[in-house]
Amino acid sequence: MQLTTYLNFNGNCEEAFEYYAKTLGGKVSFKMTLGESPMADQVPAEMRSKIMHSTLEVPNKGVLMGADHPQGKKVSPTGFCVSVHVEDMAEAERIFKDLSAGGLVQMPFQKTFWSPGFGMCIDKFETPWMVNCGPA
Repeated sequence: MQLTTYLNFNGNCEEAFEYYAKTLGGKVSFKMTLGESPMADQVPAEMRSKIMHSTLEVPNKGVLMGADHPQGKKVSPTGFCVSVHVEDMAEAERIFKDLSAGGLVQMPFQKTFWSPGFGMCIDKFETPWMVNCGPA
């Protein structure tokens, strides 16, 4: 079994995945728009450039998948956070800074009783994140 996080976006999936690839050191390995799909003729013209499916692979770390909502409806994530665990403190701080830029910091990156560095934010794409650094 493999569990993979699948994110839904409000029309900015492509921008988000390019940003996550840069921030997390990964690569978008697959991307298909609604207009490139076999159902293109059933999709309103304004939605054809939106992402039907995208896969971001971070070598030896994991996979994120995502798409824009096919009907262009607003999605609002609740009840989850994407969790990133990094062993290197400087790298954890950099990732948190990048993910929180333009978003909302819920808990500043700081020392906690379980970690030398932990922070929570909602990024500019409305995805909630937890960044945790392993014990020093």
